[in-house]
Amino acid sequence: MIKRFKKIIGRYRNLEQVYVLPYRSYGTYSHLYVKGRVLDNEPLKIVKDQSFFKTIKNTYKQFDSFEIPDALMELVIPDKINLREMTNDEGYFLFKKTIDKNLSEHANEEGWVEYEIYYRNELGERTELLANPFRGEFLVPQVDAEFGVISDIDDTILHTGVTSFLKWRLLKNSLLTNAYKRIPLKDAPDLYQKLHKGKSGKNKNPMFYLSNSPWNLYEYLRLFLDYNKFPKGPILLRDFRTPFESTLKPEKPHKQKEITNILKTYPDLKFILIGDSGEHDASIYTDIAAQYSDRILAIYLRSVKHKRRMERVKSLIDNFDTVPVLLAENSNEAEKHARENGFIQ
Repeated sequence: MIKRFKKIIGRYRNLEQVYVLPYRSYGTYSHLYVKGRVLDNEPLKIVKDQSFFKTIKNTYKQFDSFEIPDALMELVIPDKINLREMTNDEGYFLFKKTIDKNLSEHANEEGWVEYEIYYRNELGERTELLANPFRGEFLVPQVDAEFGVISDIDDTILHTGVTSFLKWRLLKNSLLTNAYKRIPLKDAPDLYQKLHKGKSGKNKNPMFYLSNSPWNLYEYLRLFLDYNKFPKGPILLRDFRTPFESTLKPEKPHKQKEITNILKTYPDLKFILIGDSGEHDASIYTDIAAQYSDRILAIYLRSVKHKRRMERVKSLIDNFDTVPVLLAENSNEAEKHARENGFIQ
């Protein structure tokens, strides 16, 4: 509704600041899947000692984003590729291409490929382009990776309170708390670093982070992951739907769609799935494991303090024997299972 009002008053033709936010994504030596968004906004500035009112202001800015549709974007990897795409109605651009180039030649030792992204629309007299090019990166897993890890974020590594009454804790934690003050679940960063390093202790196993949070919270979640020293990985969120949304809902749940896409992108790589027992991870993960039984090494589900949901999850996994499923009270239990099964050192 806000976007439509702005469009009516002509702000699309009178942009103030153009800011391009590339999201961490992934690819292979010959395929890339790069997503980002173009906004008429200042970049989000979160500082460690900011006031409560500054935090509220940042939250408002994240959800009051003004997207720029029909923007011509150019993705450049020097001496390799030049690709062009238009942003959609919500300001998102997506480069999903198979190319005749070896992208791994441009990857650093962790497998990250840096790229430049240019805004190619004509600028108005009063429009400020905050950078050009903007810079992003995507992950090309190393060929000797032992396995990959696909992990939920909410109540798996970051306490959100998704099972709380009326989800009030979810709202408080996600919207009213500084990202620097969010506390990861105990020992989660250490467990994820060990999974990243694998059995040898020297590997670079790829890590993927999923959440049902909207893309508006991307910078917030990226800062949380980096500050708490989780292994760097693609962050895959979803579009924020309003009551006025006219587009059809996706046929598959967001997490199921993203996991399937990752599995298809890396057909020779096996995965560990990590989630929680609070919402739908158990049913989504077991459905995926049933479909890709030879690709899923194990499923780790973190227990939550919700009796009815725990009973439902226990009933589900008690009747599932396709792949190992561990209902873990804490990170130490998952680490013990991973070590016993040769996943970590």
